Amino acid sequence: MNASLPDVPEVRVVGLPLLTSGFDLVERLDLAMHLKVHGPLEPMAGESLAGLSEAISLRGRGGAGFPFAKKLRAVADAAIRRGVRPVVVVNGSEDEPACRKDTVLINRAPHLILDGALLAAEALGARTLVVGVTRDSTESSMLAALAERGLTNRRGSSIRARVQRNPVRMVTGESSALVRSADGGPPMPPGRKVRTSDSGVGGAPTLLSNAETFAQLAVAARIGADRYCRTGLREEPGTVLLTVSGAVARPMVVEVPTGVPLRYVLQLAGAPPLPQGVLTGGYHGKWLDAITAHDAVVSRASLEACGGALGAGAILPIGPGTCPLGEALHVANWLASESAGQCGPCYLGLPAAARGLADVLDGGGPTALEALREVTRAVKRRGACKHPDGTAAFIESTITAFTDDLAAHVLGGGCGRPVEGVLPLQQEVSQAEAPSGRRLAVDWTLCQGHGLCADIIPELIQLGPDGFPGVAEASVPRYSEARATRAVRRCPALALRIEEDPSAPSPRTALPLALPPGRGRGRRALGSGRS
Repeated sequence: MNASLPDVPEVRVVGLPLLTSGFDLVERLDLAMHLKVHGPLEPMAGESLAGLSEAISLRGRGGAGFPFAKKLRAVADAAIRRGVRPVVVVNGSEDEPACRKDTVLINRAPHLILDGALLAAEALGARTLVVGVTRDSTESSMLAALAERGLTNRRGSSIRARVQRNPVRMVTGESSALVRSADGGPPMPPGRKVRTSDSGVGGAPTLLSNAETFAQLAVAARIGADRYCRTGLREEPGTVLLTVSGAVARPMVVEVPTGVPLRYVLQLAGAPPLPQGVLTGGYHGKWLDAITAHDAVVSRASLEACGGALGAGAILPIGPGTCPLGEALHVANWLASESAGQCGPCYLGLPAAARGLADVLDGGGPTALEALREVTRAVKRRGACKHPDGTAAFIESTITAFTDDLAAHVLGGGCGRPVEGVLPLQQEVSQAEAPSGRRLAVDWTLCQGHGLCADIIPELIQLGPDGFPGVAEASVPRYSEARATRAVRRCPALALRIEEDPSAPSPRTALPLALPPGRGRGRRALGSGRS
């Protein structure tokens, strides 16, 4: 079973701390301790703040790596052009099971994040600040930090500040999903490609960036660009926060200067001396083999040059004693379960990709491998957000990085190594990849081949050459429960039912069972004709 990380794992630092200053003194820096450690912060004009961001080459630390100065100027220009006040949003929605850097910052140094966000708000003339979170611990810490500063969401306040709590889901951290939820909608991507700098919260130009990004801005504003750039690489100065987990003795969040060898970070966490592979950038990231990881350094450019990714700063080695493809399959199933269910490339393509990877592992041969590649190509650049693209990139990287293991599974009987669950998944969420405790079953004595079920739930039922369902039974994953129920109710012949699945370890009662034959025949059937 995959282990999950605590909200606040061990925190280490290589060199002098910047973001983690004061962590050796207290567990959480309240406002008084924050000011003792970091000192006061003077406001800055908008262009001065943009110039500082350019001087330190500040990029977003949430994964995309967009230049902060460009985003700041774009919001300012849009606000001036439209004559409206912009909004500042801190994205602390860290919902990937392998990432904890932002959660650590919010729990232990919330005022450093607020410093950067309020600095930007003052420079832009913004009067609204929203902090997006998804965990109990981050919500309570940020609410306490706002209270310590006397910030509220009351009308008439010089700046209205509030915490937006969303559920722990991979897609809720996407910028448009956070904006949508802040406006009172569901925390899911809307499907429209609109830049938040043009139209975000309340339709106003919105500066939305990651929690660490604002914290880095606050550090640089205090110490100045020259001193900030003395740490790390010339092209990418400063430090980065990394979450190191997987096959390590001590999962941790570590602050390191850019340019530090990746192997040193792995040694610090107690990774195997020669890991089989290292996943960089998290579950939307890319794998490095052992030799490449040994030569890589911690920086966005270095990792990209050797085929990896800095992403959201998650680093996950796996040891030589586990099947890398099997470990990746656990993650692929979880990523498929995290679909918002809004667009076909995501809620159909990602489960199909996970099934394709399972077919490869089960010895499906070259045909299964080519089918997997075709599925991953098909989902790219067609989703409502970047979740399908990131998942496809992860699967493609998996089958590219572990060629020997791939050959053993495709051409032979497998690699012979167990799947140990070393890649962390949230326990309460990782169960989504398992069956729901129900299964769809087709009563062949009633089925007339209308095909409506295949239209409603194509991820579970496909029609065979004769026009009838190609399966007699299919386990229902939890992300397909609602559509499975609808398919049962819409079957014109009442041939489809949901039953208890005896193979599932813990059946759930969320789905109604189908009526037994002979019951409910007086109701008018929904739908007619062959679909």
